[in-house]
Amino acid sequence: MPEDDPALSAAEELALARLALDEGDLEHAAGHVAAALAQAPTLPEVHETLARLAAASGGGVDLFPLDHHTFVGAAVARAHLLAAAGRPAEGLDLLAAATGYAPRTDWAGVPWVTAPELVERIAPEHVARILMQVCGAVPDPVPRAGRPALAAYLTLAGNAVTAHPEHGLLLGAASALARRVGEVTQAIGWAARGVRAEPSKLGEVWLGYAYRSAGRTREALAALGRAVAHDPNDLAVYADIAGTLADVGRLDEALDWIERALARDPTFDCAVHTAHRLRYLRDGDVAHLVALADFAREHPDDTHEHGDLAECCRSRPWLGQVTPAAGPLADALRRSGAGDRGGAVRLPTPPPPSALRTATAAAPGLRIEVAGAGEPDGREPRRADSRPLWRYEGADVAPAVAAPSAAAAERLRRLAHPAWPHPPAAYDAAVGLATLELADLLGLLAHPPEPPAGAVGQVLAEQDPALWVRCVQVWACLGLLHHRTDEPWEGSTRRRVLLDLVWGVEDWTTEAALFALVTAAWVDPAVRPDVARVVAERLADAAVVARTRPVPIAISLAHLALATPALDAQTRDLATGLVAAGTTAPRPRNPLTRLWHRLTLRPHP
Repeated sequence: MPEDDPALSAAEELALARLALDEGDLEHAAGHVAAALAQAPTLPEVHETLARLAAASGGGVDLFPLDHHTFVGAAVARAHLLAAAGRPAEGLDLLAAATGYAPRTDWAGVPWVTAPELVERIAPEHVARILMQVCGAVPDPVPRAGRPALAAYLTLAGNAVTAHPEHGLLLGAASALARRVGEVTQAIGWAARGVRAEPSKLGEVWLGYAYRSAGRTREALAALGRAVAHDPNDLAVYADIAGTLADVGRLDEALDWIERALARDPTFDCAVHTAHRLRYLRDGDVAHLVALADFAREHPDDTHEHGDLAECCRSRPWLGQVTPAAGPLADALRRSGAGDRGGAVRLPTPPPPSALRTATAAAPGLRIEVAGAGEPDGREPRRADSRPLWRYEGADVAPAVAAPSAAAAERLRRLAHPAWPHPPAAYDAAVGLATLELADLLGLLAHPPEPPAGAVGQVLAEQDPALWVRCVQVWACLGLLHHRTDEPWEGSTRRRVLLDLVWGVEDWTTEAALFALVTAAWVDPAVRPDVARVVAERLADAAVVARTRPVPIAISLAHLALATPALDAQTRDLATGLVAAGTTAPRPRNPLTRLWHRLTLRPHP
């Protein structure tokens, strides 16, 4: 078998376990059996060796004690031995805990769990609790690849329902599991039986969820409405109804339900999160998302995690991902990344320095022909007092800063990614760059390291080298936000350096630095007026320049403005107009649409 086959590793552990058993060394044998179970929890040979160990030790349970750091294989071994000793309920508790630890592993796929007679030895309330524990440990719905690991629990649910056909709690919990693993018809049937047997708020909620998963919105809303009638004070159900209505486009009704919840408790976390999400869906104003981020920061002890902010930011320019580079040279770079390394691209004015440097490195056969300098010259800083990141030598451009250290390059290489859940999450993730020297952070902007090894790095390098460079620059600027945070914002090094980049030569680093400032405004309300002013001035400057020459970064700056907290209405209107003009303008077909979708499906944590 291949070396990475889990069964091979288990076989090696079992061989050592048998040797220890033959020598009477039961503790070492137990350790090897636990390791084998962790590798291959359903392998028959593992359970045969565990049975030998039990026979040699009078049951074997004491060989696998529990503490705060119990190895998962030892917990699973103890579960099987408890079941063999006539204590299957305790064994199921441990298997459910193992599933919570590693939900994609089939810890429960063994005969004693799926045997019909097991449910005669365990109270239905206990089975329901096990099923609810498993549900709480897995996504809703569970991806197809993760469903086989839960098949034994679904069999257990079916056996328990057969034995206790009128137990409302059990039927509802069984429905919840069935729904998560894609057995929606079964989920509806079990939940409906549960409601008929024992009408309750929780039963109606389970039924409503099952109907919703089946796309039967009318029945789902009716069930959730009955849940409200059972308990008008459970505001989580109001949020569920609002979310269900929003999913089918009934936004006004959804907002009405969530306002009813907020009227009862303005601080209830589910209602607040849902309300801000729905308001953003209604009018697209980022102020709702900023308010949601503020609420989450001020209430870190919410009852559970919410995904509303990440859902709203996902795939949106700068809110959840870096925007691909714009302009004819960026398009040519993508074509060269796809394999066309030669040819020529004709530009009306000089390209951004980062674009030129990336093209020279990634597509050395690409001829770049520039018609003229343009007015104003894009190779000059937009403000004369900005410290230069680049210097021009004739038609060529070179970094004006030294290359970063190898350690700094490696640290950023491990971190950079084109997507993030939302700006505060990006800020938090960048704390890993807090100890880098300022010279290293600036060096990373002008000397981007090679992409990391692995599939994502290879795709970025080969298909869109510009995207990797932009990732590096974005994360280096986020690192600048963590530089000398003890300094007050107004006179801080981090603010000064980011402003130098914002007002320097028109470049991709302009966008990256402005995104860092926008992110600072998301996480610190005190800096919002300052950042909003900078964003407004930089966008207005780009709009003026665009009247006389192309500004490839203008649309991206507009998206950044629309992501800025506390932006004035006039600048927001300007940004909206620029985005609309860029959306309607003819653009070449982007061959990376599918690739971009793949890269941003799993945001960097």
